[in-house]
Amino acid sequence: MYNWQLPEWPDFIYEIQEIQPLILAFAQATGEASGVIQGLSDDLKYETMLQLMLSEALKTSEIEGEYISREDVISSIRNNLGLNETPVNVKDQRAEGVAQLMLEVRKSFDRPLSLAMLQTWHSKLMASAKNIDPGEWRKGSAPMQIVSGTYGREVIHYEAPPSAEVLKEMEQFVQWYNKAAFPLTGEVAEAVLKSAVAHLYFESIHPFEDGNGRIGRAIAEKALSQSLGRPVMLSLSKIIERNKTAYYAALKEAQRSSKITAWINYFATVILEAQQDAKAMVQFTLKKTQFFDRYKHQLNERQLKVVNKMLEKGTDGFEGGMTARKYISINKTSKATATRDLQELYEMGVFKQEGAGRSVSYQLNLV
Repeated sequence: MYNWQLPEWPDFIYEIQEIQPLILAFAQATGEASGVIQGLSDDLKYETMLQLMLSEALKTSEIEGEYISREDVISSIRNNLGLNETPVNVKDQRAEGVAQLMLEVRKSFDRPLSLAMLQTWHSKLMASAKNIDPGEWRKGSAPMQIVSGTYGREVIHYEAPPSAEVLKEMEQFVQWYNKAAFPLTGEVAEAVLKSAVAHLYFESIHPFEDGNGRIGRAIAEKALSQSLGRPVMLSLSKIIERNKTAYYAALKEAQRSSKITAWINYFATVILEAQQDAKAMVQFTLKKTQFFDRYKHQLNERQLKVVNKMLEKGTDGFEGGMTARKYISINKTSKATATRDLQELYEMGVFKQEGAGRSVSYQLNLV
C-alpha cells in the first residue's frame, strides 16, 4: 500500500527528537550565510542571487535527466529581470521555462499558495513541452506510475492517486500548506519541517503529467523562504543531484508509510548541506572578485578565457586541473604558446602547480 491509501492520510507522523539537531545546525548555518551575504556589496549580492538561481535551474532539470545550456538559462534569467539592454535570443525553450519558474517562485515567496499559482508555475515550466497540457492537472484512467527497468522487466516504485482524485487532493494540499502547524515552534523549525513535508506530500499526489519533481522542489524552496520571511539563498537541487539515488530511495520509502522521520532527516540534511554550500559559494564569489581586481589587467586574452572557464566550475574546482592539452583545446593555440602562458600564470601567482613533468597541472590560486 502507498501512503495515500492508508486511513490516516494525509496525516504524517515523525519523531522531532531526531530532527532537532539538524534544525539547530541549519539555524546556525543560515545565520552565518546571512552574515556573509550582508557583508557583500549590492553588486555581489545580486551576482550571488543569479548564480544560485542558475544552479537551481540547471540541477532541478538534471535530476530529471534534462541537460540545459548554462548560457541559455542565465540569458533567460537576465532577460526576465531586465538586465540585458537588448534581450538575448534563447534557443532552448526549456531554459526559458525553468528560468521563469525560478523567478516566479522567488517573486511570490511571501504569498499564500494556491491552485492557480501552481498551475501558473507549471504553465511557465512546461510551455514548450509536447503531448501535455501545461498548467492542467493530469487526466485519464491510466494509472500514474513511477517505473524503471526495461520492457518486460519494469519495476513499479510508486503509483499516485487516480486522476479523478487529483483536484480534491490538491485542494486539501493547498489548505494544509497555508494552515499547517508543527510541533516545534520558531521560523527555522517551521521552515525545515514544512519544506520536507510539503515536498513529500506534493510528490505523493503527483498532480501533473510531467514536471512534478521540478514543481515539488520549487514548493520546498517556497516553504523555506516563506517561513524564514525572506527568499532563501541556496540551491536544494544542487545537493539532491549529487546523489539522486539517495533522493529517490528516501522518497520511495516515505511514500509507503505515514511514518516519515527518516524522510525528514534526509531532507533536513539536504537543506543544511545546501545552506553550507551556498555560504561556500558566497565566499568563492568574494574571492573571485578580489582575484579579478588583482589580475585583470595582467592577463592576455587567452589566459583570461581559460581563467573564466575554470571559474565557471565554482566551488567544485576545475576537475583534473588545467593542463597544456586542455589549454590548447580551449584556445586553439600551439603547444609552445600554451606552455608559455601557463608558466606565466604560475609565476604571477594566478595558478598553483600540482604534480611535475608530464603530469603537471594547475589550479587557480584564490587565496
